[in-house]
Amino acid sequence: MMRVREVHTHVLKLRTDQAYLGPKRDGGTIGDGYEVREPWRSLYSSRYETLLVEVIADDGTTGWGEALAPVAPEVPAAIVNLLLAPVLVGMDATAPRPAWHRLRDLMRERGHLVGHQADALAAVDIALWDLVGRLTGLRVAQLLGGAFRTRLPTYVSGLPRSTDAERAALARDWVDQGATAVKLHLGHGVAADLATVDAVAHAAPGLRIAVDGHWAYGVDEAVALACGLAERGAWFLEAPLAPEDVAGHAELAARSTVPIAVGEALRNRYEFAQWLDARALRIAQPDVARTGITEAMAIAELCAARHVPVAPHHSVGMGVSLAAGLHVAAAVADLTAFEYQPTSTEVGARILTEPVPMHPAAFDLPAGPGLGVNVDAETVRALAKES
Repeated sequence: MMRVREVHTHVLKLRTDQAYLGPKRDGGTIGDGYEVREPWRSLYSSRYETLLVEVIADDGTTGWGEALAPVAPEVPAAIVNLLLAPVLVGMDATAPRPAWHRLRDLMRERGHLVGHQADALAAVDIALWDLVGRLTGLRVAQLLGGAFRTRLPTYVSGLPRSTDAERAALARDWVDQGATAVKLHLGHGVAADLATVDAVAHAAPGLRIAVDGHWAYGVDEAVALACGLAERGAWFLEAPLAPEDVAGHAELAARSTVPIAVGEALRNRYEFAQWLDARALRIAQPDVARTGITEAMAIAELCAARHVPVAPHHSVGMGVSLAAGLHVAAAVADLTAFEYQPTSTEVGARILTEPVPMHPAAFDLPAGPGLGVNVDAETVRALAKES
């Protein structure tokens, strides 16, 4: 039996000219720390931060995983080092699902199925699937039962400019490059959001437009926004209400003809089951760097049983989580689209020997064994040391 010999964590904090998700708050300069960018409520970093996990088998074969950890990646790194790695070492390197169950249960009865514990487990799980693929010569989508598609439709996520005119011009540029859909990161008020949609639609007729509300609205405002989006033929409305408001999203979903999309804050099948049972979402958006591959597939099967399509979320993860998300997207029967974050894709390629092949309208499924991407280990170690 091939066993896990070593587990290593690498915390990266990479500088880039473009900040996460959109324009800098009030057009000002972002410092080295974290900040809240109004009207959004979450902390953001001026750098691209992530956690990479390296799992090594007895024969030296290495699998790589990544957690979506855009703020304080040191926290899930500590969880991997202190809680997960000591249990994982010595386990069967070719059995990611049993490993996931064993590692999940370590803190389960203490209520740690979500948050940083889940992020840490996701990174380890992705690394194990990559490792199995490299040991067997199969790509992850094959290990998951086969790919329904090898070309994965996508949409451009975000038009990071400060004014509607600038966003409209950027949308036009993306259309000229072949993009067919875009998601706007809004939440600035119903009137302002609809004005942005109008500006982009006018500049890029035929472009499919979705809106991310960034949890900014109450039910009545969200209904008004959804009605306005429906009149404009919008694609979907993502995360409009507070992330814990299942009942509110259910009410909104019942009143809206625009599909309501939710999922980036959810970590496991139990959370998704609650939302699905409540009919609180019409498009599910699990993020593999927060769920892991094992749990993402369980979530996808739950969605299939409720006839809810899947549109995997992808944020500021590097090339490892991008590849993992693409393999899950390939293995999901009812796929809406996969999220394309231009800047994080570009930054994430810094840790790979070759970038993930893509086009503004579609990604090609990486073809090599495991995740199909090769991590430049020397670069990762150098960047981790700098970070």
